[in-house]
Amino acid sequence: MKRTTLFVKESVDHELRALARRKGVPVSALVRESLSRYVIEQKGGQTFALRFLGQGHSGRSDIAERHEDLLWREVAPLAGRRRKKERG
Repeated sequence: MKRTTLFVKESVDHELRALARRKGVPVSALVRESLSRYVIEQKGGQTFALRFLGQGHSGRSDIAERHEDLLWREVAPLAGRRRKKERG
């Protein structure tokens, strides 16, 4: 394991320490777990319905006008799968 230093806002530090106390674990364990989850998420280990948000410049000028169409194109297949599970 490698030692590192992080700078966080005081409010985040306060909440992190409170959470560590509630869980009965060291702050360092919470930070390691959180960083591991973040890295996995960023590498694509998990899929999220709205992962297209904030992905940068699309090269298209109509995104703001078409945001609802684009959103539903991404979310509608997930809603259909849920309905099938509920029925089945």
